[in-house]
Amino acid sequence: MNKLNTLKKLGLVGGTGPESTAIYYRELNRIINQKTGGKAFPELCIESVDLYRTLGYCKAGDDEALVQYLLGAVKNLVVCGADFAALTANTVHSVFDRLSALSPIPLVSIVDAVCEEAFRRGYRKIGLLGTIYTMNGAFFRNSFTARKIELVTPPENEKSLVNSRIADELELGIVKDSTVRELVSVIQGMKERDGIEAVILGCTELPLVLNDKNCPVPCLDTMKIHIDTLSEMVLGAV
Repeated sequence: MNKLNTLKKLGLVGGTGPESTAIYYRELNRIINQKTGGKAFPELCIESVDLYRTLGYCKAGDDEALVQYLLGAVKNLVVCGADFAALTANTVHSVFDRLSALSPIPLVSIVDAVCEEAFRRGYRKIGLLGTIYTMNGAFFRNSFTARKIELVTPPENEKSLVNSRIADELELGIVKDSTVRELVSVIQGMKERDGIEAVILGCTELPLVLNDKNCPVPCLDTMKIHIDTLSEMVLGAV
């Protein structure tokens, strides 16, 4: 059988937010086409959920409702023929373990993918930026602690700033130079104060404004790392 006919079908739970979901779709198509020598595009299905509904569950601390909402999305992807699936956002990974245990198909964790990459690079102290739920949650910290990697988050006032810029601008595709300067300043503070070696862009919209070229430390782009992992799985290389 032609190997190109055995590519696995990936399902994406998207919409959290729309900007990053579009990048997942575009980049997976580009990478798979490139890696197959221009001979194939992947079969993908996307179930787009309501960003505000998921954030509402997070704000209320209603993990059970969030799990059930996402599980419904995953089950719809199964109906579409997905062999495995992924969540295109960091924040909803707060319930990843519970969701994965209930999922009828394998789920690929963005947190685990980033943790493996950080370990591979030899980092031992890393900053974490993301939504307030990601920065205050335990799901990133637990995975990295298991690898003996220390995670550092900004002071409370800076956490609020980062969360606000994500929610009010980046999730809506709004990119401002002033926001770039603010976020770079937050990272610089963690470098000087805490001695971080790198920073996790723990929201899939943060790469819209932050990258290795404008940050004072190397960036671990969770979206890019996740997409690279998913592309390898589509190709059957993992």
